[in-house]
Amino acid sequence: MDWSAIVANAPDLVVGLWLTLRLALVSACTALVLGALLAWALQKGQPWLKGLVRAYVDFVLGLPMLVLIYLLFFILPEYGITLSSPVVGVTALTLYYGPYMGEVLRAAFGGIPRGQYEASAALGLRPFEVLRHVLLKQALPVALPPSVGLLIGLIKDTALLSVVGVEEFMYAAKQAISTSYAPLEIYLVVALAYWLITLLLDSAAGFIERRLNRHRTA
Repeated sequence: MDWSAIVANAPDLVVGLWLTLRLALVSACTALVLGALLAWALQKGQPWLKGLVRAYVDFVLGLPMLVLIYLLFFILPEYGITLSSPVVGVTALTLYYGPYMGEVLRAAFGGIPRGQYEASAALGLRPFEVLRHVLLKQALPVALPPSVGLLIGLIKDTALLSVVGVEEFMYAAKQAISTSYAPLEIYLVVALAYWLITLLLDSAAGFIERRLNRHRTA
């Protein structure tokens, strides 16, 4: 093991990892918002809106992530729309994971009996109180595990953004390998970093899920 190659390239790798986490955080938030809008449209929208949303969801669910990145980065400029590499990355991750988040939210909130909405209205609860005290307490334990799985997949898929010049973790690793000629050491560091991130997210999700479900096991 050439530890000197790891030490020499550690600052660049840390910068790349930090950008990866920032991109993932922004993309996860925007994908959640998009998913909520899609779930609402499928539940409450007009028939024509439901048809458009369903067509979009079906299209994205059958599309490889890399193809979507290429479409945004190489095809849009031909129609006068040029986006920077980071914007392409966030947009691609949002468009790709938004429908998945929408399906998770639709399943979580759709499983709540209609009678609970009516009971909340009969008690005089305001919409925010209904959301906080009635809906979220039941929907979050259902939505959390698949949502964390999607977040982990999103973080991993940021590695695909290196193909369009986004200077994230994998891009920094490729640059380090081109100068140090130590692919084993560099890729081992990358693999361990992704594994640790996955482990931390999974552990945090398990802790939160146990807290959310404590009233059920009390």
